[in-house]
Amino acid sequence: MAWDAEVAVVGAGAAGLTLAYRLATLPSPPRVLLVEAPEGRLRPPERTWCWWEEPGGEFDGALAARWSRVGMHGTDGRRLDREIAPFVYKMLRSRDFERWVAARLGTAPSVRRAEAVVDEVCDEADGALVRGVRADGRPVAWRTRWAFDSRPAAALPPARTTLLQHFRGWFIRCATPALDPAVAELMDFRTPQPERGLSFGYVLPLSDREALVEYTEFSPAVLDGTAYDAALRHYTGTVLRLPPFRVLSAEQGVIPMTDGRFPRRAGARVFRVGTAGGATRPATGYTFAAVQRQTRAVAAALAAGRRPVPPAPYPARALAMDAAMLRALATGRVTGADVFTTLFRHVPTERLLRFLDGRTGLAEDVMVGLRTPVAPMLRTVAELPWLRKAAGAAVADRHRARPHRPGAAEAGR
Repeated sequence: MAWDAEVAVVGAGAAGLTLAYRLATLPSPPRVLLVEAPEGRLRPPERTWCWWEEPGGEFDGALAARWSRVGMHGTDGRRLDREIAPFVYKMLRSRDFERWVAARLGTAPSVRRAEAVVDEVCDEADGALVRGVRADGRPVAWRTRWAFDSRPAAALPPARTTLLQHFRGWFIRCATPALDPAVAELMDFRTPQPERGLSFGYVLPLSDREALVEYTEFSPAVLDGTAYDAALRHYTGTVLRLPPFRVLSAEQGVIPMTDGRFPRRAGARVFRVGTAGGATRPATGYTFAAVQRQTRAVAAALAAGRRPVPPAPYPARALAMDAAMLRALATGRVTGADVFTTLFRHVPTERLLRFLDGRTGLAEDVMVGLRTPVAPMLRTVAELPWLRKAAGAAVADRHRARPHRPGAAEAGR
């Protein structure tokens, strides 16, 4: 059969772009078709990715900022400030990443880009079929040997527990110097806490006057725009006591946090990568580092002539611990802000970051687990096998905004 390409990559977010880039840089690169949505509502909005890794990463030239120190404020208001060597905390804006990848794909003869609203990605004969509609309404179909779908899933998988990590952030510029550009504030629990889940602010300074300031919740439902803005005004004014500032731009998002398992295979020759393939860590929402591990493994498998099944982004033990934490948060058995405060204060920083990335051993996991509320966590672990998984809801339904209750963003529980 004559293929239109050897590999189709559907979606041009972090996972799709990274996979196309990795395939283009193989010693003998396969022919790749990268299919992205036309301009419009299906294109993802501007967003920011953060992760930690050793200095000298391949995307360092595109970073918006990096920090070797991180801070947090606990529920008692006390501040913790730590070096995170051997890691660096890195911030990458999607527009900069897209430009970085586009510059490299633009000189890669093995990669062809196309625009279409994709309706179907499925097996066909000894290959895969990608079917869609171009912006002008014309139908289109491509046949490839392999297909990797990085688009967000239309529905969440069956799960015992599903929370949402939802957030809004402002890129601000203060009238006077007010920020420490050497320290990234990862979690600030001086925000009013919801009855179930947790909330926190964080500050990623770009200079002594500019920063990304965000308000985040882990809870069953999202807020509306009024509530997010009220929470950000409270955080920047009452908590941070920032001087007058201008809001340069805003970003907003929702990340499903679920113990459901996202299938990485959709057919014999169709696979899912990125968030659609389970790259989002259930208990934290971090995704970018796992996307890198997953796409490297796929590229290596194709280069070696193996079936390129994307690997599980996290060990089974890490996912089991996340399932217990999500259930404990959702039932109110543990106070999320207290749990994370204790972990940041009492677990060595390098170990904690490897734990959050799913790269610790069994003994280290046990030591971290002993820093959580042991009795309620054990009760939760014991009940998990007996809980029935509920059918996954459509993503659009789970992410609907809820009405803002007057004072909800300002009042404590």
